[in-house]
Amino acid sequence: MKSRLLFLGPPGAGKGTQAELVCKDRGLNHLSTGDLLRAEVSAKTPLGKEADAIMNKGELVGDEIVLSIVKKRLINDVESGWLLDGFPRNLLQAQSLQQLLQELSQPIQAVLLIVLDDEILLKRLLNRGRSDDNESVIRNRLEIYKEKTAPLISFYSDLGILETIQGEGSVEDVATRIRNFLN
Repeated sequence: MKSRLLFLGPPGAGKGTQAELVCKDRGLNHLSTGDLLRAEVSAKTPLGKEADAIMNKGELVGDEIVLSIVKKRLINDVESGWLLDGFPRNLLQAQSLQQLLQELSQPIQAVLLIVLDDEILLKRLLNRGRSDDNESVIRNRLEIYKEKTAPLISFYSDLGILETIQGEGSVEDVATRIRNFLN
Protein backbone atom coordinates (compact mmCIF):
# COMPACT_ATOMS: atom_id res chain seq x y z
CA MET A 1 0.00 0.00 0.00
CA LYS A 2 1.26 3.46 -0.90
CA SER A 3 1.52 5.44 2.34
CA ARG A 4 3.76 8.38 1.36
CA LEU A 5 1.87 10.58 -1.07
CA LEU A 6 2.04 14.06 -2.56
CA PHE A 7 -0.89 15.91 -4.15
CA LEU A 8 -0.35 18.53 -6.83
CA GLY A 9 -2.94 20.54 -8.67
CA PRO A 10 -4.17 24.05 -9.33
CA PRO A 11 -6.20 26.10 -6.87
CA GLY A 12 -9.77 24.79 -6.88
CA ALA A 13 -8.93 21.30 -8.17
CA GLY A 14 -10.04 19.69 -4.91
CA LYS A 15 -6.65 18.69 -3.48
CA GLY A 16 -7.59 19.48 0.11
CA THR A 17 -10.93 17.70 -0.08
CA GLN A 18 -9.44 14.63 -1.73
CA ALA A 19 -6.46 14.63 0.64
CA GLU A 20 -8.80 14.52 3.64
CA LEU A 21 -10.74 11.60 2.12
CA VAL A 22 -7.59 9.62 1.30
CA CYS A 23 -6.09 10.26 4.73
CA LYS A 24 -9.29 9.19 6.50
CA ASP A 25 -9.61 6.11 4.29
CA ARG A 26 -5.98 5.00 4.70
CA GLY A 27 -5.12 6.33 8.16
CA LEU A 28 -2.48 8.73 6.81
CA ASN A 29 -1.43 12.03 8.32
CA HIS A 30 -2.58 14.99 6.22
CA LEU A 31 0.38 17.35 6.10
CA SER A 32 -0.98 20.63 4.79
CA THR A 33 1.83 23.17 5.04
CA GLY A 34 -0.61 25.98 5.87
CA ASP A 35 -2.04 23.95 8.76
CA LEU A 36 1.44 22.94 9.93
CA LEU A 37 2.60 26.57 9.96
CA ARG A 38 -0.47 27.70 11.91
CA ALA A 39 0.03 24.85 14.43
CA GLU A 40 3.67 25.84 15.00
CA VAL A 41 2.69 29.49 15.46
CA SER A 42 -0.11 28.70 17.93
CA ALA A 43 2.17 26.30 19.86
CA LYS A 44 4.74 29.13 20.05
CA THR A 45 7.59 26.79 19.09
CA PRO A 46 10.89 28.39 18.05
CA LEU A 47 10.03 27.69 14.39
CA GLY A 48 6.51 29.02 14.94
CA LYS A 49 7.80 32.26 16.48
CA GLU A 50 10.18 32.72 13.56
CA ALA A 51 7.40 32.05 11.02
CA ASP A 52 4.98 34.36 12.88
CA ALA A 53 7.44 37.26 12.81
CA ILE A 54 7.85 36.84 9.05
CA MET A 55 4.10 36.53 8.40
CA ASN A 56 3.36 39.58 10.57
CA LYS A 57 5.52 41.62 8.19
CA GLY A 58 3.32 40.38 5.33
CA GLU A 59 6.12 38.27 3.89
CA LEU A 60 6.16 34.64 2.77
CA VAL A 61 7.76 32.14 5.09
CA GLY A 62 10.98 30.94 3.49
CA ASP A 63 11.62 27.47 2.13
CA GLU A 64 14.06 26.63 4.94
CA ILE A 65 11.50 27.20 7.71
CA VAL A 66 8.73 25.36 5.84
CA LEU A 67 11.08 22.45 5.18
CA SER A 68 12.08 22.34 8.87
CA ILE A 69 8.42 22.20 9.92
CA VAL A 70 7.69 19.45 7.39
CA LYS A 71 10.78 17.54 8.56
CA LYS A 72 9.64 17.74 12.18
CA ARG A 73 6.30 16.14 11.26
CA LEU A 74 7.81 13.53 8.94
CA ILE A 75 10.12 12.32 11.69
CA ASN A 76 7.08 11.84 13.97
CA ASP A 77 4.84 10.28 11.30
CA VAL A 78 7.02 7.41 10.12
CA GLU A 79 4.67 4.61 11.16
CA SER A 80 1.33 5.73 9.78
CA GLY A 81 2.46 7.41 6.58
CA TRP A 82 1.58 10.82 5.25
CA LEU A 83 0.10 12.88 2.44
CA LEU A 84 1.74 16.20 1.61
CA ASP A 85 -0.61 18.89 0.35
CA GLY A 86 0.53 22.40 -0.59
CA PHE A 87 4.25 21.70 -0.60
CA PRO A 88 6.42 21.75 -2.62
CA ARG A 89 5.30 24.70 -4.73
CA ASN A 90 8.39 25.09 -6.90
CA LEU A 91 11.32 23.08 -8.24
CA LEU A 92 13.80 24.21 -5.57
CA GLN A 93 11.40 23.10 -2.83
CA ALA A 94 10.86 19.76 -4.61
CA GLN A 95 14.61 19.14 -4.81
CA SER A 96 15.08 20.08 -1.12
CA LEU A 97 12.17 17.84 -0.12
CA GLN A 98 13.57 14.96 -2.17
CA GLN A 99 16.92 15.30 -0.40
CA LEU A 100 15.22 15.41 3.03
CA LEU A 101 13.11 12.34 2.25
CA GLN A 102 16.23 10.44 1.18
CA GLU A 103 17.90 11.33 4.49
CA LEU A 104 14.80 10.11 6.36
CA SER A 105 14.47 6.97 4.18
CA GLN A 106 10.88 8.00 3.40
CA PRO A 107 10.71 8.43 -0.38
CA ILE A 108 7.48 9.63 -1.95
CA GLN A 109 5.69 6.60 -3.35
CA ALA A 110 3.24 8.47 -5.60
CA VAL A 111 2.55 12.02 -6.74
CA LEU A 112 -1.05 12.59 -7.81
CA LEU A 113 -1.61 15.52 -10.13
CA ILE A 114 -5.27 16.53 -10.13
CA VAL A 115 -6.00 18.28 -13.43
CA LEU A 116 -9.02 20.33 -14.39
CA ASP A 117 -9.97 22.74 -17.16
CA ASP A 118 -9.29 26.40 -16.29
CA GLU A 119 -12.90 27.44 -16.88
CA ILE A 120 -14.18 24.82 -14.43
CA LEU A 121 -11.54 25.90 -11.90
CA LEU A 122 -12.62 29.52 -12.35
CA LYS A 123 -16.28 28.64 -11.71
CA ARG A 124 -15.40 26.54 -8.65
CA LEU A 125 -13.26 29.28 -7.15
CA LEU A 126 -15.81 32.02 -7.83
CA ASN A 127 -18.51 29.86 -6.22
CA ARG A 128 -16.49 29.58 -3.01
CA GLY A 129 -17.46 33.20 -2.40
CA ARG A 130 -14.22 34.33 -0.82
CA SER A 131 -13.80 38.10 -0.80
CA ASP A 132 -10.34 37.89 -2.42
CA ASP A 133 -11.61 35.62 -5.24
CA ASN A 134 -12.51 37.59 -8.33
CA GLU A 135 -11.93 36.53 -11.92
CA SER A 136 -8.71 38.51 -12.55
CA VAL A 137 -7.15 37.42 -9.23
CA ILE A 138 -8.07 33.79 -9.90
CA ARG A 139 -6.72 33.87 -13.46
CA ASN A 140 -3.47 35.36 -12.13
CA ARG A 141 -3.22 32.60 -9.47
CA LEU A 142 -3.74 29.98 -12.18
CA GLU A 143 -0.97 31.50 -14.33
CA ILE A 144 1.43 31.59 -11.37
CA TYR A 145 0.53 27.97 -10.60
CA LYS A 146 1.28 26.93 -14.18
CA GLU A 147 4.56 28.81 -14.22
CA LYS A 148 5.79 27.43 -10.87
CA THR A 149 4.31 23.94 -11.07
CA ALA A 150 5.14 22.93 -14.64
CA PRO A 151 8.73 22.10 -13.61
CA LEU A 152 7.38 19.96 -10.73
CA ILE A 153 5.32 17.91 -13.15
CA SER A 154 8.43 17.14 -15.20
CA PHE A 155 10.51 16.52 -12.06
CA TYR A 156 8.14 13.90 -10.62
CA SER A 157 7.37 12.43 -14.04
CA ASP A 158 11.10 11.89 -14.60
CA LEU A 159 11.22 10.05 -11.24
CA GLY A 160 8.45 7.77 -12.52
CA ILE A 161 6.07 8.49 -9.63
CA LEU A 162 3.59 10.97 -11.20
CA GLU A 163 0.00 9.94 -11.88
CA THR A 164 -2.50 12.31 -13.49
CA ILE A 165 -6.04 12.18 -12.10
CA GLN A 166 -8.95 13.95 -13.81
CA GLY A 167 -10.53 16.37 -11.34
CA GLU A 168 -13.81 16.79 -13.20
CA GLY A 169 -17.02 15.40 -11.75
CA SER A 170 -18.32 14.95 -8.24
CA VAL A 171 -16.13 14.62 -5.16
CA GLU A 172 -16.98 10.90 -5.12
CA ASP A 173 -16.08 10.48 -8.84
CA VAL A 174 -12.62 11.93 -8.23
CA ALA A 175 -12.22 9.96 -4.98
CA THR A 176 -13.00 6.75 -6.88
CA ARG A 177 -10.34 7.55 -9.52
CA ILE A 178 -7.79 8.16 -6.79
CA ARG A 179 -8.76 4.99 -4.89
CA ASN A 180 -8.51 2.95 -8.09
CA PHE A 181 -5.00 4.24 -8.69
CA LEU A 182 -3.83 3.71 -5.11
CA ASN A 183 -5.20 0.17 -4.81
